[in-house]
Amino acid sequence: MVQEAIRKADVLIEALPYIKEFHKKTVVIKYGGSILSDEKIRKGILEDIVFLSFMGLRPVLVHGGGPNINERVRNSGKKAEFVDGMRVTDKETLQLVEEELFKINQTIVEEINELGAKGIGLNGKDKGIILAEKKKAKVNLGFVGHIVGINSEPIRSQLREDSIVVLLPMASGKGSDKKVYNVNADEAASGISADLKAEKLVLLTNVKGIMRNPEDPHSFLSTLNTGDAEELIEDNIIQQGMIPKVRACIEALGKGVRKTHIIDARIPHSLLLEIFTDQGIGTEIIQG
Repeated sequence: MVQEAIRKADVLIEALPYIKEFHKKTVVIKYGGSILSDEKIRKGILEDIVFLSFMGLRPVLVHGGGPNINERVRNSGKKAEFVDGMRVTDKETLQLVEEELFKINQTIVEEINELGAKGIGLNGKDKGIILAEKKKAKVNLGFVGHIVGINSEPIRSQLREDSIVVLLPMASGKGSDKKVYNVNADEAASGISADLKAEKLVLLTNVKGIMRNPEDPHSFLSTLNTGDAEELIEDNIIQQGMIPKVRACIEALGKGVRKTHIIDARIPHSLLLEIFTDQGIGTEIIQG
């Protein structure tokens, strides 16, 4: 019993330098995919985020909602169409996307509040938080946007009040363009982290991190720099859904974010283990 208490105290002492270093620093966390729908995983992640807030960090959560949106689109009788991983979004689909993202946003905010923190939901299309233009592609993607501007002041304002900001990734058109766009959540988290000059960008996934060989668990890469990451993409070692995540990290690092992380949200308290321990648990990508 005493040994267990001492072990817990040792863990807290190990975390102390990180708590001191990251006090009042912003951490942007992107959370989506199938792990968003798993209630047990979601509760653990939100507990970690609330813990970060109470430890003096300033977390911002950017969420997607792919599986939920796919189900909603199917239930409406429409077919979910993707081109190069991007959802073809007509006007009706856009409305379904925004409604589903809003529901997810509300659920997350309520659960953060239930844990004793102050969650605030924001929509990226409001107050010019995310500005976008129509994304160019080989086919017409409809209302899919490419981010061209970020105004993070509404987020900063909430962080100064010690709120945990929960942002859904929609965007408004720039200038005379009054349209609303669906934007990629990884891209949104990267842009937001850069504009906030965040200490860290953390992308939560359902894989361990980056592997040199997906079939070999011993090929896990705990740290790599942006140059190595680009090479791994060129050599087809980083593939498919991991490519936009790694690109989001590279982009954020190029714009002043200090460190980026890709971690497995299925591991209990993976967020705390990555931020507050010497070893970490996922793949850390740094400038270089």
